[in-house]
Parts: sequence; structure tokens; C-alpha cells
Amino acid sequence: MLKCYDCLEEGKDSEAVGVCIVCGKGLCMEHIQQVEFPMKGGGYPLPHKTLKKGLPRMMCKECISSILGDGFCV
Repeated sequence: MLKCYDCLEEGKDSEAVGVCIVCGKGLCMEHIQQVEFPMKGGGYPLPHKTLKKGLPRMMCKECISSILGDGFCV
């Protein structure tokens, strides 16, 4: 059974429901964040267009902050 890494650092024991796609640590519902990244589609090499709906990705708060900046809200 995978445990939440962030909970273990806080002295709690929680089961992980998913993993961060960047760092790979297990995360519980309290610590996991869903982020939608815009996706591009199209032919090679061009034209490219932004798809109507982005792909949801599960990440930890630290990786979101590192990649998208502190001002990013989820």
C-alpha cells in the first residue's frame, strides 16, 4: 500500500490516491492537485492548434510551484 509522502513528513499516516507526474511521490486527496495543461494538436510540421480541452495532470504543490510559478492557482 502506497503512503502519502507529504503526510508522512507531517507525522500522519494516509494512503496515497495518486502520484505526482513530475517527482513521482505518492499523494493523498488532501495533497494532490489537478492541473490542466493546454495541449497542441495538428499535422507535421504545421499547422498546430490548441485543443479545446487540456489534459488533466496530477501534481504535488511543490512541483506546481516550481514549474508554473507561485502565482498559479489550481
